[in-house]
Amino acid sequence: MRQIPVETSAATVMVAQTPEPKVRDRRTGEIATDTETGAKLMTVNVMFALNGDVEILNVTVPETGISEDLTMGTPVALTGLIARPWENEFNGQKRHGIAFRAVAVTSLAEAGASKSKAA
Repeated sequence: MRQIPVETSAATVMVAQTPEPKVRDRRTGEIATDTETGAKLMTVNVMFALNGDVEILNVTVPETGISEDLTMGTPVALTGLIARPWENEFNGQKRHGIAFRAVAVTSLAEAGASKSKAA
């Protein structure tokens, strides 16, 4: 499947909704896991602002890649963000979209607080 790297250095990224476990099967409540590492997958909604445009992205991240204290409004960095186009058919209806995945979501508030205390 095609993976497209997403450049985030010029964007403002903030947590829009706190991380939640990614559900693989809604009927059974099974939580999704990374096929390579077995790590539990989480979903983090982030506000991604660039050049006056704002989008809410639903980003999948391994639980081990989520920093502490990610609350609504926390500025974050997205490490290794990729976009994957997807398409499927369910009950005769075609659906398509873009799935986002990152290696890590790291709070930038901690870095700013550390700099303020040092000054």
